Amino acid sequence: MNYVNLGRSGLRVSPLCLGCMTYGVPERGAHPWTLDEAHSRPLLQQALDLGINFFDTANSYSDGTSEEIVGRALRDMAKRDEIIVATKCFYPWRADRPNARGLSRKAIFAAIDDSLQRLGMDYVDLYQIHRWDPHTPIEETLDALDDVVRSGKVRYLGASSMLAWRFCKALQLADRNGWSRFISMQPQYSLLYREEEREMLPLCRAEGIGVIPWSPLGRGKLTRPWQEEPATERERTDEFGKILFGKSRDIDRPIVERLHEVASRRGLPMAQVALAWVRHNPVVTAPIIGAAKPRHLEDAVASLSIQLSAEEISQLEAPYTPRPLAPM
Repeated sequence: MNYVNLGRSGLRVSPLCLGCMTYGVPERGAHPWTLDEAHSRPLLQQALDLGINFFDTANSYSDGTSEEIVGRALRDMAKRDEIIVATKCFYPWRADRPNARGLSRKAIFAAIDDSLQRLGMDYVDLYQIHRWDPHTPIEETLDALDDVVRSGKVRYLGASSMLAWRFCKALQLADRNGWSRFISMQPQYSLLYREEEREMLPLCRAEGIGVIPWSPLGRGKLTRPWQEEPATERERTDEFGKILFGKSRDIDRPIVERLHEVASRRGLPMAQVALAWVRHNPVVTAPIIGAAKPRHLEDAVASLSIQLSAEEISQLEAPYTPRPLAPM
């Protein structure tokens, strides 16, 4: 595994990040397809064995139980200074409680302490704002995040899906006030969703921001030939996935079919080619991959050695049709 810097920071990460939304208590939260602890631990161990040192979770995944499961596993399986643990805050963590959500100073201070307790760790390597909070001044959020870094509870700051002008404003305010700066952006990016190529990815390139895309396999749609019906339990019950892709079937199909053609000519799984395409963009640091089966991790690592030709990239990109921005 060849490790890379996350943006302009000195933080060295594997070129793949294991997304841990898959791991949690199925009865908790909105993801009934999650794997319980007994089924999660072998996959986390496999990731470590393959050289992945970068793990991404969030306080909202399975009502916080993802942090608990991932934290216990990593404490048992790895040395703390050899792994990169990322988590997030923003979404509500207690229903109907006005300050148990968002990015206010009060919410951020409570959220980081709660996450550290669930993880069983003294600090988080990368603390990310899960979304933009329209109800809190960004100055308050950035000042609070800077205090969390200075307290030693967080090493670096990151952000996730938002409009590029808002991210640019946050970076500029941090620079002007001497606050800790975001070093990473976590946008949705795949062959099925390329809208971030317009503004967000060029901004990240110009500002030296590491890019760790979520859903690089299009919620699993880029891992198999086109199917009219949901192929997995997750696809059948993934309400957020239906929001992202439920109304775009007609424009998704030619992309999936073209990917199948290119992968078939190479004799490779579609997932490997789809990940290789995401990684060919030089601004991408580490796609965030989900893994519910051992082969998911094997395909992801195998994709690191795939070099696509200019002709193959052109063929893969040709069927894309611009679409509305995903929910932010």
